[in-house]
Amino acid sequence: MSKPILLCLHGWGGSKESFTELRAALKDSDLEILTPDLPGFGDEPEPKEPMTVDDYADWVLEKYESRIRNNNWYLLGHSHGGRIAIKLVTSKLQTANCQLPTHLFLCAAAGIRHPRHFKRIIGLTLAKTGTFILSLPGLKFLKPLGKKLLYKLVRVHDYEKASDIMRKTLIKVSGEDLRPLLKEITLPTDLFWGTDDGMTPYGDAKIMKTEIPNALLHTYKGIHHRVHRDRATEIAEVICSRL
Repeated sequence: MSKPILLCLHGWGGSKESFTELRAALKDSDLEILTPDLPGFGDEPEPKEPMTVDDYADWVLEKYESRIRNNNWYLLGHSHGGRIAIKLVTSKLQTANCQLPTHLFLCAAAGIRHPRHFKRIIGLTLAKTGTFILSLPGLKFLKPLGKKLLYKLVRVHDYEKASDIMRKTLIKVSGEDLRPLLKEITLPTDLFWGTDDGMTPYGDAKIMKTEIPNALLHTYKGIHHRVHRDRATEIAEVICSRL
C-alpha cells in the first residue's frame, strides 16, 4: 500500500526550500512529501505568459493528477500557495473528477483582497518621487540602492525585483479575491497564522476561520509571515494528528 501524500505549495518568492524545516519535522511520519517549485520560482522556469491563480492550479493538477487521483493525500499551502490550494479544492479538482484531499492545511494563506490603503498610496507616490530624485545628475550613483530601499519601505519589493512576466503575474494573482470561495471549502481545514504577519494580516485568519465551515485556527503570538518555517514543529504535530 502506498504512503499518503502531503503536497506542499510554497509562497510568492519561495521555492521547495521553503519547506526544509517542515520536512525535517515530519521525517519520521508515514508521509510522502511533495514540494514542487512553482512556475517562475526555484528551478522551475518562468511562464511564457503571465499566469492567474487558475493557471497555477491547472499546472499543479497537470503535474500531480496521476499521483493523487486514487491516493490518500493532504494539501498544504503557504501564502500564494494557499491561494492555489483554495482554488484547487473549490473547483479544479472536482472539474477534473479528481479525489479531494483528506485534509487542508493553510499557512498564512493569501487570497483575501484588501482595498489599497491610503498609507500605501502615499508610499507608492513617495517611491516614484524618490526614484525621480535619485535620477537627477549627481545622485544617479545612489539610484540602485535608493530604489531598492524605497520599494522595500512600501512593501512592493517583490514587484520591483521581478521580471516583466512575473510582475504581470503578481498583479493577476493578487487582484483576485478568493473570499467568496471560502464557504465552498467542505474539507476539514487547519489554519496556521502568526499574530504579527505583515503580508497576510491576522485579520485574514479570523475571516477564514469564520467563513470556512470546518476550520480550526492555530495562532502563534509574535510570529510573522514565515509561520510554516518558524513553527514547523508545531505544524507537523497537527498534521500527524490528522493522519
